[in-house]
Amino acid sequence: MAGEEDLYTVSIIFWVFRTYGHYISSDVFRRFKIDGNFKESLNGDANGILSLYEAAHLQTTIASSHLESLDAGGTCPTHLSMRMRKALTLSQHWSMEIVAAVEYISSYEQEKDHDQMLLNFAKISFKFVQFQYLQDLKIVAKYMVQGGILDDTFDRYLSLREAESLANSLKRRAPDHAMDKQPDYMKFVFNFTLDTFEEFESERRPEGTVPYSVKATIEEFKIFVEANLDLEKWAQAAHVPSFEEYMEVGEVVISVYASMAVYFMCLGKMGTKKDYEWLKSRPKLIKYVSTKGRLMNDIYGFEDDMSRGFVTNAVNCYMKQYGVTKQEALRELHIMVADADKTINEELLTTTGVSRLVLKAAMGNAQIIAILYNGYEGFTNPEGKTKEYMTSILVDQICL
Repeated sequence: MAGEEDLYTVSIIFWVFRTYGHYISSDVFRRFKIDGNFKESLNGDANGILSLYEAAHLQTTIASSHLESLDAGGTCPTHLSMRMRKALTLSQHWSMEIVAAVEYISSYEQEKDHDQMLLNFAKISFKFVQFQYLQDLKIVAKYMVQGGILDDTFDRYLSLREAESLANSLKRRAPDHAMDKQPDYMKFVFNFTLDTFEEFESERRPEGTVPYSVKATIEEFKIFVEANLDLEKWAQAAHVPSFEEYMEVGEVVISVYASMAVYFMCLGKMGTKKDYEWLKSRPKLIKYVSTKGRLMNDIYGFEDDMSRGFVTNAVNCYMKQYGVTKQEALRELHIMVADADKTINEELLTTTGVSRLVLKAAMGNAQIIAILYNGYEGFTNPEGKTKEYMTSILVDQICL
């Protein structure tokens, strides 16, 4: 008979294989069930059930009801109850790896039979990763700040004529004829954006040439700018396009494609032309990460959008096209997010022709999206959970 320890061990092995892109059938868990339910001997195995839930990579499984029951029973240690509640809200699979690691280290330390040497190695490993994150932040912050400023400028501050002037100037990488008449903040956004890319070019320019990585990234950036302009035209006219039209533009504006291009550029020689060609082909994996981002942004940002008269979003587009209420639209969009999650998981296991680094970057984008929109709008309003996450991985120190 399979014991409690077996469920924990099998779940961990299953999770490791799936995480690193190896297919392993979920049939391995059949021996723990009778007539579709867990064996009675496993009902009190909180660690085993929790590990199975995490390994499943699903939001609802048989394990979820068991976790809820175990938590409600009040018999589990506090640290284990906290892990169960976090898992039911956001599984490790959809949480950033570093965030999951920090939370697990804290929980594992409270286990009575924890291995102190293993715990110390985990803490040292985190310190190295934290240092690397701080180094990486110096590279990507210039672009991320620029992208955020640009998105908000189009989204919240520009008239249609100003938006067209800025978009034209950015695509030309030179001021258009109307730029002199534009407000100072808009000139600042334009100059700051150009400075960002000139800095990338100067740092990565061998013998006076512009590398392919920089050219490809700038092309993605131009597509991003054009999509922002299209969305702004709809918004200024209070136009609600078809759901499909909106998603085609909105998925670009969420900037997963542009972020992936910047990531490739930061990889240096490890970012190959083949990777950029794959991105330009608009692969299914990146498309569905973008779908997830667009829908979750619009679901949790809907009330803020409406409060400032911004009606061009996925919720309104779906309501108009299908003649449904807001509640019905939100329910359907949540279903789409769940379907996107399944597709992302499938593509992570089946995508070939690109490196594991690329696949991890794609999943990293999906995890960031899941954290930022986990029942709240954590990008526009970072005070709260988003700030807590950033503090825990970049500022807080773990004591040995």
